Amino acid sequence: MNAVPCEQNSGVAGAERNEHAVVIGGGIVGTCCALYLQREGYSVTLVDPAAPGDSTVKWSCGQFAISEVIPLSKPGILAKVPGWLIDQTGPLALRPGALPHILPWFLRFVASARHSRIVDIAQALAILTRDVYADYAPLIEACGKPLVVERPIIELFDSAAAIQRDRTNLALREALGFKIESLSASDIGDLEPAFGGRFAHGLLFPDWRFVSDTEYFIATLTESFISNGGRRIRSGAARIDESNGRATGVTLENGERIGAEHVVVAAGIGSRKFFAQLGVNVPLEGVAGYQALLADPGVEIRHSVIYADGGFCFTPMTRGLQIGGTIEFAGRDARPNFARAEIILGKAKRILPQLRTERCEFGVGYRPLLPDTKPVIDRCRRLQNVFMALGHGQLGLTLGATTGRLIGEMVAGRVPKQDISAFSAYRFG
Repeated sequence: MNAVPCEQNSGVAGAERNEHAVVIGGGIVGTCCALYLQREGYSVTLVDPAAPGDSTVKWSCGQFAISEVIPLSKPGILAKVPGWLIDQTGPLALRPGALPHILPWFLRFVASARHSRIVDIAQALAILTRDVYADYAPLIEACGKPLVVERPIIELFDSAAAIQRDRTNLALREALGFKIESLSASDIGDLEPAFGGRFAHGLLFPDWRFVSDTEYFIATLTESFISNGGRRIRSGAARIDESNGRATGVTLENGERIGAEHVVVAAGIGSRKFFAQLGVNVPLEGVAGYQALLADPGVEIRHSVIYADGGFCFTPMTRGLQIGGTIEFAGRDARPNFARAEIILGKAKRILPQLRTERCEFGVGYRPLLPDTKPVIDRCRRLQNVFMALGHGQLGLTLGATTGRLIGEMVAGRVPKQDISAFSAYRFG
């Protein structure tokens, strides 16, 4: 039997349960699930073919977007689809070849655009995002390293009318208890001199934060997991083994089998391969989010700054300035279109002409998105000792620790403090 690369340590995280759990997926959600299972006293193996930190979240804005609870689907969304097909340079694009396959998904997506549905979705997500910092705190503290930049997020607009168009959704966020402050031209210049004189309209999100580096963040959490006795195996999972209505472990792609009393599926869009076996009909699609990383940008930016009308953001990280966020419905197995990253970079240079782009790296992350924008956090009905944590879309980093805590509670047989029925895997029929 072929060996697979793995990292392990003999430390102990908590009270021993003498039970083993396997987590499929080593991105931010899977890593947080593994860490919280450790805190519950389980022996845990994390399975992922990629290196720690090399995940979807690596190519993201790195924000704890706790009030980003408004779904992507909004009133009038259907009328915008032709524009997405025609204009491949906009903040959201749809490849024409992807339309036939993705049409059923889009019909469900549009069905979530009614105001009543938007309110329901926002209220459900807010139940989770209110606990983000409390749930991350013990995980970050255990790392013993500074991982989070304690500064709020700024959003910039080309005009006051652009803010007014989103007033209904901003009011909904405030009604749910999230903070929003208006910024004048002088406020913007004081907070971020690089944008001074270029924007006169903005918002400040005082309760958002961002990580110092998306790749380093997950890699450091993984190091903490390993130092506490966890094992991380660099391999894909081929199947979940089962007997008499229960999972008995996981078989890796090379044929090696790992026995387990509990299995967690948290592999992002890679979770789809297990849906038939689990007996769930989850309409999960991967939405491409493109980023450009400038190792030597030549511009000092202190906050993570969203350019709302451009549909992308600037986030300063220890490895450089990351610029991106535009998304593309490309279809399954489609090759990345890095021309979209070049478009982002061109738009960024129009805002900040002094940007140095010589040392530039492009990247793409495939956000696992469900048509109602809510994730799945649930127990499998067919195999009762299998749990699902997937479909977080653009909130993977934000909800990683909260999802991990909820999965840990469910595996341990406790009822979570939140009502998570809205995140059922069976809500799609």
